[in-house]
Amino acid sequence: MKRIFMGVAALVLWAGTAFGQANEAIEDVIGSQLQAFNDRDVTEAFSYASPMIQGIFREPQNFGMMVERGYPMVWDNSDVRFLDLREEQGMILQRVMIKDAEGVIHTLEYAMIETPNGWQINGVALVAPDLAA
Repeated sequence: MKRIFMGVAALVLWAGTAFGQANEAIEDVIGSQLQAFNDRDVTEAFSYASPMIQGIFREPQNFGMMVERGYPMVWDNSDVRFLDLREEQGMILQRVMIKDAEGVIHTLEYAMIETPNGWQINGVALVAPDLAA
């Protein structure tokens, strides 16, 4: 019984460590992309997008234009805070709180995938505020 418990404990510890390492790598990718947008380096920002996203937009300039128009809080971001990282229905999701150029706080959810090139961003969704609170 003790061996089983120790084996389970080791597995949980290993999984927690692996998830922790993924968490750090995911935060690095998202943070690097956000900095690239602040630097207006759309080519660098585009490099953090998944192959699917790159296939949709084809060129960094198209991607940059979409972010500038559709996600202004990402285009001009500050005070980035990483919230929870979780797996949901086979997807890895990272919540991020971002302040936009006017000082308004937004919560976004980044869908992440692990590729041979490391973690990449596979989509971003604005999380609606909880109006019931």
